[in-house]
Amino acid sequence: MDEMIRKQKTRPAVQKALVFIGLIVGGVLLNYLGTFFANFTGIPVYLDVIGTMVTAMLGGYLPGILVALVGPVINTLSGADTAAISYTVLNVLIAIITAFFYDKKYMEKAQGVMLAMILDAIVGGILGGIITWFIYGAEGEDTSSSLVHGLTTNMGMSPFGAELAGGFFVDLADKAICLFLALTLVYCLPAKTRKMFKIHAWRQEPLSSEVLKKIREKRSRQASLRLKLVALLTAAAVIIGASAIYICYVMYFNSTVDHQKLYAIGTAEMAAGMVDGNRVDEYLSLGKASADYRTVESNLKKIQESSSFTEYVYVYKILPDGCHVVFDVAGEGGVTSSTGEVIPFDESFSEYVPSLLAGGRIEPIVTDDTYGWLLTVYEPIINSAGEVTAYAGVDISMDSLRAESRRYIVKVMSAFLGIFALTLAIGLYLAEYHVILPLNTMAYTASLFTDKKENALEETADMFHKLLISTGDETENLYNAFSEMTDENLEYLTDIRNKNQIISQMQDSMILVLADMVESRDKNTGDHVKKTAEYAKLIMDELVKENMYTDQLTDKFRSDVFRSAPLHDIGKISVSDAILNKNGKLTDEEFAAMKGHTTAGAEILDRVMATVPESDEGYLNEARTMALYHHEKWNGKGYPTGISGYDIPLSARIMAVADVFDALVSDRSYKKGFSFEKSIGIIEESSGSHFDPVIVQAFLNVQEEARNIMTKHYNE
Repeated sequence: MDEMIRKQKTRPAVQKALVFIGLIVGGVLLNYLGTFFANFTGIPVYLDVIGTMVTAMLGGYLPGILVALVGPVINTLSGADTAAISYTVLNVLIAIITAFFYDKKYMEKAQGVMLAMILDAIVGGILGGIITWFIYGAEGEDTSSSLVHGLTTNMGMSPFGAELAGGFFVDLADKAICLFLALTLVYCLPAKTRKMFKIHAWRQEPLSSEVLKKIREKRSRQASLRLKLVALLTAAAVIIGASAIYICYVMYFNSTVDHQKLYAIGTAEMAAGMVDGNRVDEYLSLGKASADYRTVESNLKKIQESSSFTEYVYVYKILPDGCHVVFDVAGEGGVTSSTGEVIPFDESFSEYVPSLLAGGRIEPIVTDDTYGWLLTVYEPIINSAGEVTAYAGVDISMDSLRAESRRYIVKVMSAFLGIFALTLAIGLYLAEYHVILPLNTMAYTASLFTDKKENALEETADMFHKLLISTGDETENLYNAFSEMTDENLEYLTDIRNKNQIISQMQDSMILVLADMVESRDKNTGDHVKKTAEYAKLIMDELVKENMYTDQLTDKFRSDVFRSAPLHDIGKISVSDAILNKNGKLTDEEFAAMKGHTTAGAEILDRVMATVPESDEGYLNEARTMALYHHEKWNGKGYPTGISGYDIPLSARIMAVADVFDALVSDRSYKKGFSFEKSIGIIEESSGSHFDPVIVQAFLNVQEEARNIMTKHYNE
């Protein structure tokens, strides 16, 4: 488990801050250098995202997005390029694409580099073209305007389609150069230097890259916490952002309208001041033949041309039958009326007619009728007698105001999306180290625990203490509670283990006492039950070493066989002392009674197992198996059931070799023990008839160890 923790320690906070700031400053400078070079040489590309790409590759999403934002914000605030903020979102998207492709190692393959270039060109060219269209209309950017013009005139493309296509191809070349230069700069740096720019904010002991990969690959049952945070932040941003943008739009539009109202009033007052109220009737009757008519008309034209928003400037004499045109000037493409022409009142204007006929003033009004959506201001023209003889009117195009408001909203939305991306990156960055990684690390550490491994809980508890999670919030509280719970569980488990060990020792002692009670009735057996258990263990260890019967020879199986081996002759308790200790050959009836110890032993153990929980029956099951079948033979000529080969349980086949060998080398009331060599020979000769050949071979492989066991008990 120690491989979870990285060997190196994290850098001091001041050092990380300096590296981070240096990376941001370097990225911004690279962007400016690229732009300066492109402008200086006059090449038709921008080269303004080289630093953004380098920073995104070296530092990841957060510094990449910061560099993408800093340049446009500085340009906009300084007045160097007031439209730069409109394209903020494009730079941010390029930073995100670059960081993603580099982090996933896609940049190491040509296909990945090509795909990144195409995506960057789509962002910069097509999405940028859409933004440009909203802001400037079908004018094209300086860099791609010639290409756009060619696509429109030579290929018959629509202005909008040509704008997007031209932007894409120019941007494809630009992003190809930028990406090539960025990759060259990054890969020229030593690997150790590149790693230096990855700033981590660990709130725990740092994890190894292998463990980080495993943690991040772990799938949640539903959505991950990271995805939920993204969804939550996005939903909050959409709600707040949409509300703020709408409010900004309404306030900007209303403010612009109010500003234009003031401008229109001033313009109307200026126009009214240029018309002699005493000569209105003269202008109406003579028109251009009047002495200074053309001079007044020229001055009114200058007023109209002073602002792109001013559509019409005119002078009307209001009479009951309509508006009698005195002067009428309009912007390019505007429709004007001749002097003396009578224009009927529009229905939307009817409510203001009484006031105008009476020579009164009216507030600026907004109409949407024959002449379009207009803001109209009327200023009275007064003669020397103080009478209103006409009105100077000014029409401000509301369509122009709406277009200007739309451009403003595009800028606001682009800036908002860029700031939102930065906010999301910061939020996820902090959440990663304060919440997500600590929680996932605790879950991963807990998942390493397995009760099948010795000391697993001790290792898990030790690992929890080494994590040192210090977020200073509820996550740290959870970690501390988890650590305390692990310690308490470890203490509890240790206590249970100790008690189980005592119980196990008591069980083993009781087995040996019970076996000794049986053995003490048979004066021929000596330490038979102890020796056979040791021979059985010796055989099992060798079988494992030789990779034989590995599916059955588990640690538990071997432990159960060794612990219960002394009970294999428990059935002899039902055999009379006269038969057990007879000095001579048994009669057929006596031998039949002796053979009954196998089934008697199984019956005794059945009664014992009926009184214990199923979970504790393991070693008793093996005791019963050995008691019942240890006199069966490989060739099927044994007793009590006459089964053969692999039908004989493995524990009984092992016990058969151990039991017979000990009987051969031991003294009996009816015989002297054979020599070790002769006994080994008999065992070998019985391979394939009495015994399992594999088990015999395993026993032969460890015969010297068997000799040591025999000698040890003989000397005792």
